[in-house]
Amino acid sequence: MERRDTLEQATPNRPAESDWFKYQLKHQDGTSKARRGEFVTPHGAVQTPAFMPVGTQGTVKGLEIGMVRETGAEMILGNTYHLSLRPGDDVVADLGGLHKFMNWQGPILTDSGGFQIFSLAQMRKITEKEAVFQSHIDGRKIHLSPERSIEIQENLGSDIAMVLDHVVELPNETKVIREAMDRSIRWAKRCQDAATRKDQAQFAIVQGGLDEGLRVECAERLGELEFPGYAIGGLSVGEPPPEMYRILDATCPALPAEKPRYLMGVGRPEDLLEGIRRGVDLFDCVMPTRNGRNALAFTDQGTVRLRNAKYQRDSTPLDPKSVPQ
Repeated sequence: MERRDTLEQATPNRPAESDWFKYQLKHQDGTSKARRGEFVTPHGAVQTPAFMPVGTQGTVKGLEIGMVRETGAEMILGNTYHLSLRPGDDVVADLGGLHKFMNWQGPILTDSGGFQIFSLAQMRKITEKEAVFQSHIDGRKIHLSPERSIEIQENLGSDIAMVLDHVVELPNETKVIREAMDRSIRWAKRCQDAATRKDQAQFAIVQGGLDEGLRVECAERLGELEFPGYAIGGLSVGEPPPEMYRILDATCPALPAEKPRYLMGVGRPEDLLEGIRRGVDLFDCVMPTRNGRNALAFTDQGTVRLRNAKYQRDSTPLDPKSVPQ
């Protein structure tokens, strides 16, 4: 399938190539590893730390795009697997790219499809060449290699493309985790070699399960490949929160300090704070919007389940602190 140059067409006033992707550390907290920074992309800058709402199929469910902007979100996430099936990455490219398709002119990050390979465990086969699994729509076989993942993401025209990785269930045997980690590193290099667009940055993904040593090794080996950014994947898949924090304690210091760090699939407020405290810059998760669609709200006083009978005639604000005085 032919790659399309939609992102270049959509950004006629883009900066020089050397300035397309740049992370600048603005402030380092003196009592923790928390930091504030700015990540520049062809579609604008993102002030970090930042949370990315998830628009799986090109839209954040339940919200118009103007509402997403009003939340203060600066970058949103699209799903490579789902968009490649419906409407198709070639269709999105023909319609001008994902930014035009979504009517979102800010930065967009697309995942690689690795998590979908993980979640469709009963219908998949993974080899060194690729992952083969069944479409959840019509059951046909999907072949997803590192090269195909990048081809899809280049057709979509996102600012950030995630490399394809191999995620395994936890807990698991060390041998299985290491094999998946080593494959993820090899696939990351294949993604890097497959890139044809200088106006799209790739982020590598650190794997290694709950083994601190493997996580550090993976971070260091990926660091040698000099990606523009690094993600921490394979967490928030059922492990207790303290285990995730332990892995972050080991992994974050092993990542390049001058590059943005992205913790994938994490959205609980307390987890965001713990991640920020350890030096994470970017987060994404479907949970906040999913909870909103199911009438569950996050407040400073905890979660509020609006369908509970006691709120039927309650006219007070969800969170008094958020009401303008």
